[in-house]
Amino acid sequence: MGVEWIMKALANRRRLAIIKLLAANGNLTVEQIASHINLSFKATSKHLVILGKTNILFSKQVSRNVYYGLVDDIHPIVHTTLTHL
Repeated sequence: MGVEWIMKALANRRRLAIIKLLAANGNLTVEQIASHINLSFKATSKHLVILGKTNILFSKQVSRNVYYGLVDDIHPIVHTTLTHL
């Protein structure tokens, strides 16, 4: 994904809250993320899909749970954004 798509993904306060939360806490499930940012499961899932498509997040299924986390080689724009949150 190009820089434009990454910046569009970051141009949302809920998605910024998600990446800040994951940076501070590591991998979390949709339920955990939704609870922390006070958003429904469905709405949180939609934000996670957008962040996943831009390669900001990865997902990993463990048993019944899907965990989301920040990718290891995060784009410099995302890294810079995190330092300002």
